[in-house]
This record gives sequence, structure tokens and C-alpha cells, in this order.
Amino acid sequence: MSERFFLDQPPVDGQVDFDEAESQHLAKVMRANVGDIVTGFDGCGVEYSIELTTVGKKQVCGTVRHQEEISREAARQLTLAVALPKGDRQRWLVEKCVELGVSKLIPLITKRGVAQPVEKAIGRLRRAVIEASKQCERNHLMVVEQGQTLEQVLADRPEVSLVLHPTGEPLESQSIQAAGKVLAIVGPEGGLTDEEVAQASQAGCQVISLGPRILRVETAALAIATWTTLLPSA
Repeated sequence: MSERFFLDQPPVDGQVDFDEAESQHLAKVMRANVGDIVTGFDGCGVEYSIELTTVGKKQVCGTVRHQEEISREAARQLTLAVALPKGDRQRWLVEKCVELGVSKLIPLITKRGVAQPVEKAIGRLRRAVIEASKQCERNHLMVVEQGQTLEQVLADRPEVSLVLHPTGEPLESQSIQAAGKVLAIVGPEGGLTDEEVAQASQAGCQVISLGPRILRVETAALAIATWTTLLPSA
């Protein structure tokens, strides 16, 4: 079987109990059988080769035959603080952030925000992280935080922190190439207010532009994610 399966709990004494959702996928969709070898991952970097020992409609169990720490993380840790777009665009944004290796996503609460990061929405996004990680073979789960205000985000910012805004300076690779951690702040559809941009700038963030065109939230977020996570280290 080529698909990967998420372990919401680490193995105990080499034994694995898949949760109900993964069990049903194995039993009903993949039509798994006792003795099949599947790949599991725990979201913390460990990948497991698991032999199935019990296959039921709601419970599948197995025994770990091999385990190994395998990291497929990006060269630097990127935290994206993003004012979430509406609807299905949120899930699409999360999927692509996972594929690109973003370390953390913070739903940003802004004055012009159009989608509020309520608990139910955060739960959906965290499930989307698992599904995307299964597909792209990432073994560390991207963290999706609870919603934070700009003030909260700035209180714990790394040295290299960027604010995306049309009035900013062109992005130069030297500003992030030597960094181990980067924060990028992306405003809502209506943009960050002048006061919010000034607040971030005064806190030490660099205000940058991604070009002459106005980008949608998810486009801007993925553009800076691609630049940051794929840029070789200095």
C-alpha cells in the first residue's frame, strides 16, 4: 500500500491502534488485510513500517516492524501570520503551506479581516494539515495556532520579520538567506491599515513588496513561503 496513515498516538510497546477515521480508510477504502505492511507517521518526525494484525470496520491495529526519524523540513523555519481568506481558499492555503514546508501558520486577526479564526475553523484547518502531510510525505505537522492579534504576533517575532505590503521595498534574498527563522505577515483582502503597517515597522519588521500587482491573500502567502523555504542557506 502506497498511502500513508497518521498516528494520533505514538505506538505503545510497538503496538499501533489507528483512530476511527484512519481505521475506516484502511478497511473500507484501501481494503486492507491482516499481514499488509503500511506506512504510518506520528507528526513529530518518526515514520513507521507497520504490519496489520487486526482489521475491523472501526478498528485497525498493527505491530511496528521498523521505525526511523526522517525529516523533510525546509532549510529554515517560516511562520506565516495570515489574515484568513474566505471559504475553501483557507483549506487550499493550508495544503500548499504544508507542501512548501511552512513550520507554523497563525491566523491573524486584523481590522479589515473577513474570516474570523473561530475554534471550528481552526479544527478544520488542523485536519487539513494531516491530510496534506499524508500526501506530500511530510513527517512533521505544520502547527496551526489559535487566532492572534498583530500585537500578539509581534511580541514573539524572530529577528527576521517581514510585512507584505504594496508600499514596501522589493524583497532581497540577502535579508532572509542567513536566517534560521523567519516571520512573514500577510494582511486581509482589504490590506493592513496604515496604522497596522506602522505598528509592525516600529516593532522592527521590514516592510516588503512582492511586485507591482496586487495579490490575493493566499497568493501572497504562498509566494513568500516559496521564496523563504526553498531559498538555499547562505
